[in-house]
Amino acid sequence: MKRILFLLLISAPLAQAQQVLLKQLTKNTFIHTSYLQTEDFGHVPCNGLVVRNGQQALVFDTPTDDQSAKALIRLVQDSLHCQIIAVVPTHFHNDCLGGLKAFHDAGIRSYANNLTVELAKNSGAEVPKKGFQDSLTLEIGREKVWIKFLGQGHTWDNVVGYFPGEKVLFGGCLIKEMGASKGYLGDANVDEWSATVEKVKKAFPRAKHVVPGHGEAGGLSLLDYTQKLFTKQN
Repeated sequence: MKRILFLLLISAPLAQAQQVLLKQLTKNTFIHTSYLQTEDFGHVPCNGLVVRNGQQALVFDTPTDDQSAKALIRLVQDSLHCQIIAVVPTHFHNDCLGGLKAFHDAGIRSYANNLTVELAKNSGAEVPKKGFQDSLTLEIGREKVWIKFLGQGHTWDNVVGYFPGEKVLFGGCLIKEMGASKGYLGDANVDEWSATVEKVKKAFPRAKHVVPGHGEAGGLSLLDYTQKLFTKQN
């Protein structure tokens, strides 16, 4: 049976409720969702992914702030009974690394595309500790997780993650949910976006589950939809 876990936190200075949701996708993958208040799009749910094997876990993208990140860390430890051994922000925006300091404070290693590291430094955000060029493979328990930069799209630095053991692709904000608009384009390369998604399709043709940065997970049809959304005639 798939599980939905959550913590509801009260932030005293702001008197606002912050919810962190952890929803099981496959046997060993869980979508974590937190929320970001934006001027243009309102109160936006933001997805990340937890991958586990045995008693180890890896997190793609942090929740949107440190308080929510602390809640996620507790959920993984207390409910999944796993130690988080690494966190990977998939690009430099707040919905990917806004809670990175909480992971660092907990002694959790962070990895990111070298360009993400530089962009985080330039923006004054918490900076991932270890950079990589183009691709990285991490071991979680007895399984491997692949991280790849395949081109620009939502941002110049966006990477995707793949868990081959359960055919789960974390597309992050490079990939849109079905029916979504183009969204925030302030740091985007719309001319390259569709071609980058084509490279993702070729790199991970066996993917069965696709998780976008915002909205509902789906299958490979999310890649097709995103690619069509950003073809030049649109």
